[in-house]
Amino acid sequence: MSDVKYTPMPLEPPPSYETTASIPPRSPATKGPLQRAPLSLDLPFLSSIQGRRIILASASPRRRQLLAQVGFSNLSVIPSTVPEAFPKTLSPFEYVLQTATQKAMTVYSSQIDSPEGEPALVIAADTVVVSPRGQILEKPRSETDHIAMLKGLRDSVSHKVYTAVVVMAPLSSARDPGYALESTVEETTVKFGSDISDELILSYVKTREGADKAGGYGIQGIGALLVDRIEGSFDNVVGLPLRPTLALIEKVLRNDEDLVDEFAEADEDE
Repeated sequence: MSDVKYTPMPLEPPPSYETTASIPPRSPATKGPLQRAPLSLDLPFLSSIQGRRIILASASPRRRQLLAQVGFSNLSVIPSTVPEAFPKTLSPFEYVLQTATQKAMTVYSSQIDSPEGEPALVIAADTVVVSPRGQILEKPRSETDHIAMLKGLRDSVSHKVYTAVVVMAPLSSARDPGYALESTVEETTVKFGSDISDELILSYVKTREGADKAGGYGIQGIGALLVDRIEGSFDNVVGLPLRPTLALIEKVLRNDEDLVDEFAEADEDE
């Protein structure tokens, strides 16, 4: 019996809810399946800021990718340049919240009178990994530090990941301070595999994937090999809990609408 090489059919993207007539024809030169980005979420509060300037106060490509998944594909990325100098003696909750708030306030203040126009939203976040003994772990400082950090996380029962998200929006009314600000802090418990070898840790460190990440690993990449299980939000460990972030965006925009309605009612009563 002759060997026949099996060639799988290329996977096409799932059909849209629209008629096939709305799908543009494939160019003869195109190879492989036609790739189409998903449609943006059709939510009223997101529609109200469509086409307006939205700033991500973070240089993290992972946060930018997560926001792009829910329709924020044209973000202005303006990281805060103020040093993160809050004392590590703060609780992890307070540490990430103060750091994220500082990022948001700094970038908002620098951009409110920008020639590019005031931002409709400023989104900031900060993520830390916390050891069972309460030590705040940020990005590893060296390869040696990186190896020790990952070994410590492996040898512990579990560790916590905290992400603070702060969202700011200018108010249409003249009410002080002139902006709405909402924040949240999310917590996820992560357990590394107890059977992870020193060899695997060293090999992972050599990839440099975790060199720029709090705790020294990226759960969305090769670092998933280190993780046995999590309790809580996966995207919180990546660096931005999406559902709470959307809730904050809706809240700050609703605050502005409520104040405008309140001022309108006051004018009618006069």
